[in-house]
Amino acid sequence: MNVQRWLVPVLIVALLSSVFASLALGSAPVPVFAGLSDWMHARETAAAMIVGDIRLPRTVLALLVGACLGLSGAAMQGLLRNPLADPGLTGASQGAALGAAAVFYFGVFASWGSLAPALAGLIGAGACLLLMLLLAGKARPAQLILAGLAISSLAGALLAVVLNFAPNPYAMQELIFWMLGSVEDRGLSQQWLLWPALALGAALVFSQRRLLAALGMGEAVAQSLGFSVQRGGRVIVLGVALMIGASVSIAGNVGFVGLVVPHLLRPLVKHKPERLLLPSMLFGALLVEVADICVRLLPPGRDVKLGVLTSLIGAPLFIHLVWKERRQWT
Repeated sequence: MNVQRWLVPVLIVALLSSVFASLALGSAPVPVFAGLSDWMHARETAAAMIVGDIRLPRTVLALLVGACLGLSGAAMQGLLRNPLADPGLTGASQGAALGAAAVFYFGVFASWGSLAPALAGLIGAGACLLLMLLLAGKARPAQLILAGLAISSLAGALLAVVLNFAPNPYAMQELIFWMLGSVEDRGLSQQWLLWPALALGAALVFSQRRLLAALGMGEAVAQSLGFSVQRGGRVIVLGVALMIGASVSIAGNVGFVGLVVPHLLRPLVKHKPERLLLPSMLFGALLVEVADICVRLLPPGRDVKLGVLTSLIGAPLFIHLVWKERRQWT
């Protein structure tokens, strides 16, 4: 059987199944389709409130965040030709966290209400991206990532300063819980920032599929084929930063998804980076959706944030990756 041919259809079916499970599972059993029908027709029923107002926004956000993380990880690893590359290297995630901290501590964008952390986080991610591009100048992709790491370290240091001078313990606790990563208590109205970021970021990344295919044979080969590695690399980094910044600004830090997902799928696409993009996007959405379902099914009083669970799953896999790479080096 040709695995590459069936990989995307299988992932789509699994993703649709996870969406139905996410809408159906919870502390209160409700009819999914009846609840969706009541919600769409504005009928004030218990099923409409549970399915349409509580579970649907959480399900959609998990899909969007997972898709952003999975696609970003595949793009970064293909660009750098390194299976250990993480999409957070652009500095966008730390910038988004710093922007959210400004909301929790200083009341920035208070008039925006629940949208304030997402808006400030997106602005913070954009500021870090701009600083990274200014610092990198006309550098190559690998040097561009070094600039992103430097800006990420700066944003992380500033975030530590903000935490150190927290006005009260409740504000610090709220920020820390937000940074742990979660898709609960975010309505559909809070997700409008993520849709254009995902659409534009994905379009930028997919526009460079041919470059990623050429880079799979080496940077010198890509340049000999007429590709501008410098320009294409900046386009990919811009797309990744858009998706990561928007995801973190709304859902907080959901770790290890962008690192692990491409690595698990890479053997199934014969290690071809251009064929890894769409499967990683789908599998990232599936992984975050399933992780969120697991979080909801935990016993009451055992509240675990989504980002904590993905880190507990991803950290051992990351250790395995490092160990595998070490064996290849020796």
